[in-house]
Amino acid sequence: MNLNQVTIYSTRPFESIEFYKKLGLRLIVDSAPRYVRFECPDGDSTLSIHETENDSQISNIVLYFECENLDEEVKRLKELGLTFDSEPVDQVWLWREAHLKDVDGNRIILFYAGENRKNPPWKVK
Repeated sequence: MNLNQVTIYSTRPFESIEFYKKLGLRLIVDSAPRYVRFECPDGDSTLSIHETENDSQISNIVLYFECENLDEEVKRLKELGLTFDSEPVDQVWLWREAHLKDVDGNRIILFYAGENRKNPPWKVK
């Protein structure tokens, strides 16, 4: 089994589209404002945005995007006008993370974990 796609809801779909384009995702389906789908620049996963008028459909999920050059990517995104809740920080779980939110308040974590993402020292044998 492979996680292929995540769908999030947005009350501001056009602003969401611009936000995720700035993150580097590529738009591959455009039925805006109702529905759009992006592909990640690395790997095969996709992210779709479905328009909603109901704020209660905005979920409490956290989207993680791994970036090999995290600090440079954060700098690039700041230059595009994105605001971060935290700068890149080395975490005790051996990931380096920076936090921000999209236009609907969905939490996003840009991170670099390398080998520790799937093979931390405490991995179950």
